[in-house]
Amino acid sequence: MASELAHSPAMSDALVILGAAGIVIPVFTRFRITPVIGFILIGIAVGPYGLGRLAFEHDWLQYFTITDPAGLEPFAEFGIILLLFTIGLELSFDRLWQMRRLVFGLGALELLIIGSVIATFLAILGQYWTGALALGFALAFSSTAIVLPIAGTNSPVGRAALSMLLFEDLMIVPIVFVLGAMAPHAQSEGWEGLVETLWQGGLVIVGLLVVGRIALPRLFAQAARTKSPELFLAASMLVVIGASLATAAVGLSPIVGALIAGLLIAETEYHGEVEGIMNPFKGLALGIFLITVGMSIDLTMIWAHLGMILLAVVMVLVFKAIVTSLLLRLMGARRSTAAETGVLMASPSETTLIVLAAASSAMLIQPGTAQFWQIVTAIGLTVTPLLARFGRMIARRVEPVPHIAPDESGEPRTIIVGAGRVGRLVADMLAAHGKPYVALDSDADLIEEAKRAGYHTAFGDAARGDALSRLDVETAPAVVLTMDEPVLAQRLTTKLRKTYPNLLIVARARDTEHAAALYRAGASHAVPETLESSLQLSEAVLVDIGVAMGPVIASIHEKRDEFRIQIERDGALDYKPKLRASSLPVSQ
Repeated sequence: MASELAHSPAMSDALVILGAAGIVIPVFTRFRITPVIGFILIGIAVGPYGLGRLAFEHDWLQYFTITDPAGLEPFAEFGIILLLFTIGLELSFDRLWQMRRLVFGLGALELLIIGSVIATFLAILGQYWTGALALGFALAFSSTAIVLPIAGTNSPVGRAALSMLLFEDLMIVPIVFVLGAMAPHAQSEGWEGLVETLWQGGLVIVGLLVVGRIALPRLFAQAARTKSPELFLAASMLVVIGASLATAAVGLSPIVGALIAGLLIAETEYHGEVEGIMNPFKGLALGIFLITVGMSIDLTMIWAHLGMILLAVVMVLVFKAIVTSLLLRLMGARRSTAAETGVLMASPSETTLIVLAAASSAMLIQPGTAQFWQIVTAIGLTVTPLLARFGRMIARRVEPVPHIAPDESGEPRTIIVGAGRVGRLVADMLAAHGKPYVALDSDADLIEEAKRAGYHTAFGDAARGDALSRLDVETAPAVVLTMDEPVLAQRLTTKLRKTYPNLLIVARARDTEHAAALYRAGASHAVPETLESSLQLSEAVLVDIGVAMGPVIASIHEKRDEFRIQIERDGALDYKPKLRASSLPVSQ
């Protein structure tokens, strides 16, 4: 039995992949290089065009190669599904609604302009117009699987990239159906299938939203009561796979269902636990996807057509970078944000390979043409991390990023996360009492505006990287979260409390329910906007109708304490009355 397992192709491939992950991740992390490049290089080495060529002559090489490349494709697709699921966990429906202008404005313009211009250029070069359209829109896609882990979703670059990538993901199914409709053997059936898929897909999405809002909080609450990580993992897998299968069953992309599942769970209090459990699986599955990308690169064919392939890669990258940057500038983005996002989004996508396969099966392009552009796509995916670095270099040259304000006093500083209206008001109050502070924000526009107004600011994304540690968060008297993003505030509170158990965390909350959730996440104090507005209104009306100021202020403080006690109870905290010298609410 052991001998059979040792010679099993599936077991051999699994060992190669696990071995690759064990080598790539620590080595590339040690040298601060993204593992993306490492996985792709491993794919080149262990694939059919690498060591696989020699495995027929040397049997021992079979233990170091992928013997069944097609068998990895379902796992690679699952990696992209898990990626979209975790992206949904980082978002919320409110945030998605706020991005609608970027998604359906910027995203639509980017895809249509780039796809149309590339198609026109290829048609001029002699490609038949249907094949040119297929190639144009295939190359217009950018890589969700590589771009978003690099850019994140909270920085200006990440938000711009996310909006375009979301629109591209929504357009996968219509584009594939249109290509099928343009096939010589299927004209009317394709259009009828598209209409049927759209209305059925709409019903499935509405059903997922309704059922998810009702069932998911109960499902995860039950899993949490058992205190079993295995059950939590099983529930998470059930949700993401079930939602993906539901959308795939009606012809939509499974990643649409995965994104919706993530958005629904993000609205619950269990999103942090789900994200932590799913991250290792997402990383390994994405590694498998990147290995499959590397396996598709035929180095001998690249060498035989090196000039044409390099020319095609450079032209696609430069053209997409220029168009995306110009569109972002027209939409009001800063020069640095437009330049960095344009370069980052320049490479083709894993979706490009899907569209190329659909165009080839519909006989819109020749197999040789499809293979040529598949190699161009694979090379583009490989250099995406290098494009990210190049984009940051260009952004710094185009518009220097503000640096962290020097700490002249040497005193520990309160860190204010968010340099908007609320963050500046907190900074004003700290400065009025002689307390040093620094306001951290990932929006370069806000940073520059705050600097001009005389505030001490730092550029960085508190949710990613070492932005807070660079500001000496371990010695900070307090961290004040002022952002108007409930999901992000809750996630950052959990992260800070886990890393710094004794840190004072004061968080802005939208309402009392959000405040209770922040307390559960570990906030020292959570101040609901709605509560403070009501108390200030009450104070104004009482004073203006003749009640003495002293009793009014006393009653306002008493009412505030009552609400705080109730919110802490709703947050499942054991309340113990105590004197809180630092419990003054954050001004709104």
